[in-house]
Amino acid sequence: MDFASILGILIFIGAMAVGVGNSEGYNLSLPTVDEISIFFQFSSFFIVIIGSSGACLLRCQLSEYFLMFVTFAKIFRHKVDKPTDLIDQMVELATIARKDGMIALESQEINNRMLGKGVRALVDGNDARFIRSSLQRDTLITANRHESARGVLQSLGEIAPAMGMIGTLIGLVKLLINLEEDPGGIGPAMSTALLTTLYGAILANGFCLPMVQKLENYAKQEEANNEMIIEGVVFIQGGGNPRLLEDLLSSYLSPKVNKKRQAAASS
Repeated sequence: MDFASILGILIFIGAMAVGVGNSEGYNLSLPTVDEISIFFQFSSFFIVIIGSSGACLLRCQLSEYFLMFVTFAKIFRHKVDKPTDLIDQMVELATIARKDGMIALESQEINNRMLGKGVRALVDGNDARFIRSSLQRDTLITANRHESARGVLQSLGEIAPAMGMIGTLIGLVKLLINLEEDPGGIGPAMSTALLTTLYGAILANGFCLPMVQKLENYAKQEEANNEMIIEGVVFIQGGGNPRLLEDLLSSYLSPKVNKKRQAAASS
């Protein structure tokens, strides 16, 4: 569970709520039901949400569009393995393989999908060249799939403000047409026009674009982990010393983390 994403959404919603119910001066207060209700307009919501979805479908395939919702859920429940945990596990696997042979790795419990695939390749007796190419191909395919899902979310974030502007223009046209017949309707028409812009801005800058950045960060972390796993598995296949493996993989860690690991090992 990614608590940072949940906390970010709660803070964003809280800031919007305080802004809606803000009283004079520094006396901040939560909005009343009446204050909240004026910010809900079905036609504006329909233009931004449904209109943005329709325009987004013109950019991508239907399967890619629905994959976006799977990716959206991934933001809250996705967990990237710590590189230090992966290094410790691969050093342990290297020790077992050197002592008891590759077949002994078959009984080991491995949660990381990429590392599990690499270990199965070791147990099957594949050579280093095959293992490296297979894992690199898997990494590339996974990265392309994730990039496709992020692209749909990115498109939605780019389209939403434009749809908000379209809704604003629709509201202004209606306002000008009915200006002489119903001068009192200027307020509701103007509110519809402005709310579509507000909805578009919130959807894009409050949700879609920050989530795209979060997914990109996840992808970079996973790519770095996968690269480290490939090097570790190939090293194990060569029967190298587990201590040398730890030194090799420590280059993937930040100097600060390496310093902590060295201090913990010496204590």
